[in-house]
Amino acid sequence: MNQPASPASPLETKSTCCYCGVGCGVIIEHDGQQITGVRGDPDHPANFGRLCTKGSTLHLTATPDSQVVRALYPELRPSREAPRARTDWDTALRHAADKFATVIREHGPNAVAFYVSGQLLTEDYYVFNKLAKGLIGTNNIDTNSRLCMSSAATGYKQTLGADSPPGCYDDLKHTDCLFLAGSNTAFAHPILFRRIEDARALNPAMKMIVVDPRRTDTAEQADLHLALLPGTDIALYNAMLHVMLWEEWIKPEYIGAHTEGFDVLRRTVREYTPAMAAEICGLTKKEIETAAEWFAHGGDASKATMSMYCMGLNQSTHGTHNNAALINLHLATAQIGKPGAGPFSLTGQPNAMGGREVGGMATLLSGHRDMDNAEHRAEVAKLWGIPSVPEQAGLTAIELFDAMAAGTVKAVWISCTNPAQSMPDQNLVRKALETCEFVVVQEAYRNTETARYADLLLPATSWGEKTGTVTNSERRISRVIQAVPAPGEARHDWDTAVDFARRLGNELGDTHTSALFPYTNEEDIWNEHRESTRGRDLDITGLSYATLEQQGPQQWPFPQGASGGKARLYEDGIYPTASGRAKFVATEHKDTVEKADARYPIRMTTGRLRDQWHGMSRTGTVARLYAHEAEPMIHMHAADIDRRGLKDGELVRVKSRRGEIVVKALASETVRPGQAFLPMHWGSNALGGLGTNALTLKSFDPYSKQPELKHSAVQISKYVPGDSRPLVAMRRVEAGTNALEVLEELRKQTADMPQAALTMIGRETPVVVLKAQTEALSADQQHALDVALSLADDTQCLSYQDKRRDIAKRARIDNNKLAAVRLTGEIKGAGWLQDMMVNGGTATQARQWLLAPLAEAPTGVTARGKIICSCFDVSENEISAALKAGESMEQVQARLKCGTNCGSCVPELKRLQSR
Repeated sequence: MNQPASPASPLETKSTCCYCGVGCGVIIEHDGQQITGVRGDPDHPANFGRLCTKGSTLHLTATPDSQVVRALYPELRPSREAPRARTDWDTALRHAADKFATVIREHGPNAVAFYVSGQLLTEDYYVFNKLAKGLIGTNNIDTNSRLCMSSAATGYKQTLGADSPPGCYDDLKHTDCLFLAGSNTAFAHPILFRRIEDARALNPAMKMIVVDPRRTDTAEQADLHLALLPGTDIALYNAMLHVMLWEEWIKPEYIGAHTEGFDVLRRTVREYTPAMAAEICGLTKKEIETAAEWFAHGGDASKATMSMYCMGLNQSTHGTHNNAALINLHLATAQIGKPGAGPFSLTGQPNAMGGREVGGMATLLSGHRDMDNAEHRAEVAKLWGIPSVPEQAGLTAIELFDAMAAGTVKAVWISCTNPAQSMPDQNLVRKALETCEFVVVQEAYRNTETARYADLLLPATSWGEKTGTVTNSERRISRVIQAVPAPGEARHDWDTAVDFARRLGNELGDTHTSALFPYTNEEDIWNEHRESTRGRDLDITGLSYATLEQQGPQQWPFPQGASGGKARLYEDGIYPTASGRAKFVATEHKDTVEKADARYPIRMTTGRLRDQWHGMSRTGTVARLYAHEAEPMIHMHAADIDRRGLKDGELVRVKSRRGEIVVKALASETVRPGQAFLPMHWGSNALGGLGTNALTLKSFDPYSKQPELKHSAVQISKYVPGDSRPLVAMRRVEAGTNALEVLEELRKQTADMPQAALTMIGRETPVVVLKAQTEALSADQQHALDVALSLADDTQCLSYQDKRRDIAKRARIDNNKLAAVRLTGEIKGAGWLQDMMVNGGTATQARQWLLAPLAEAPTGVTARGKIICSCFDVSENEISAALKAGESMEQVQARLKCGTNCGSCVPELKRLQSR
């Protein structure tokens, strides 16, 4: 709740971070109208006051300048050929209700669909789910959680009986072996990784095993890094179980009393010898045997093993079985239901768990109920006061966009997600959005890739403006409390959905719509959701908004009459299955859908960076968050770069069977020869073309329907520019000018440049940077670009041109500082010029370089290099130079302060120290 403060102090409101599923508590500082700061909540049990680089800069995403990219009022497109124009809410929702009602009357309820988000609050999710399944009568509601968490949920259900992570963060303090699989926790869940570091400091004997094809920052800290080949997890886990059986490290008493199906699994893993699996996985026999021994502790039941896993297991065509194969190890060794033990799925989004709780997916019903269960359907229908809910499972994410492209889904409502950046096979996704007759986008940011396709754009509230609840990875529910008013005409997602539902019900002649959607506030919705959980595995009937506000975040289950939530599940060995026993699932190794071959010889994986989030609609507004990795680069082994006649930092063409992009190559020790890594965050807003997901494929797991976003086969070749020339343009954005306005204008001017990358760097005074390969610009194009760069006035600019070498340089110097520059044809000095602009250095050397035909930077001038510590703007080169000069890491940290604030850069500091 809002806390009073002295007149000189800001107001404070407790809330949660809106990024990953760790669910960190934050304290929002504000003046009642504007957010002014943020810090970690020391009382929140997820983070105890810590925040990562993204969380600690949340207030910078809510500045007045950020309203440049916010959706502030409804916009309606009168026809597909016309641009959207501002309209009022009444007109917007009447139009939407009319369009949806017309499609439903003419083509049936399954001709409409909703695609929502793991970033919605639980109350938002609940209303959308009820709108689709209760009012319209379609199960066509799915979520971007399908892309990240559905295999984990399905794996839990197949083995343990319910989508209920059995452990908690506190287990890290009690475990003796931490098994991290398919998760670069140091980057994807940084505050949880801080807790891992704390646990290892308290227990130096604790073993950490990391299973990942790449040598990530997480893997660098492992006692054992299993750098398996992509997609071979099942062979590894089956071989580990084979070793445990051979060495008699399993627990027959637990297996006999609390599980079923082990005999079938035993026969399956008999074939998976360590030698066989080593060949499949690209590991050594010894590595597999060591992993099995550490996991089972040589049969010592007094020790505990905890596994944590994420997208590396989930984003696969056999993701459900990846999860099940790992859970099999826990069940076979009785490593579950006790402190420090159990399989723990790391949630990718802040409320993916809450969405699963309310059944907000095409294959689920409220309260962890199953759609194919008639009794469950009847329970939901009774709760909602309707005759029935539809039996047939709805279209999941990939199926939904296929149906849109085919024209069978004719109206879609997209809320709080950006499928035109995040979905695989972007060419097909864009076709689907263009084909669908009516596209509603309910969004806080009007500049997302998906917003371009909206026939109706509806402004939504965002972080700091919303109120409701979220559930994090450890089943912990937190209150989200509004700190400041919504900007412009933005409305809460649930409020818009309720208003639309009532209007749609009237259009369809449903006289019970008001009774179906009686809500006047968020708490009304939450109370109904709470009742839907009564008697279920996630029973929260003992909770209320008041409890959460007075006693803080609570874990479920928390049934009526309980004094607290349950930290660990299955301590009694009883599982929510028909028999009360957990189920072993016999899994077999299957390869990735695409295999490396002569045409596509590189196995490319995708993943997250430390300082960016999803499609960057929020993090992309903060200049300092680009400093760690300023543009998308494909990480390649040096041997693969040499083999192709490439150079580190050179532009390359990356091509899959679905599309291609142009990015820089980065020589990296983190990947094997024949493999590459490309960050997932860049779409067409910040990168020419369609971004990373132009390359990925839509093939999905048959059980979870989650696509294999993690792996694609690609070819990588030297980018041959043809008639184009390299272009680098930069503008230092001084106080009084909105950097996002400059960025948006440059985005507009470079929309047709397929090899363009846009970024911002710096801190108090950001620098907007454009890097591109482009054909000769027309006079009008050049003028528009120079206007955006503040380089249009000849009387204020310095120019150099060498027509013979096709080189042009143009710059503006204000108060002896380089304020803007455009380099065409020759860009070798761009790195140090960029540093000069960021750091506000004098422009004497720049002036000498700009007015002469020099190809290199002046003697003795070097670029700072990659920024390791975003909090204090410390570069890799500075840290390495200090270590080389004989300073200890402790001395470096004391002098430069790197790693002393949020701690997100600590794993990289350790890596630099170990070189």
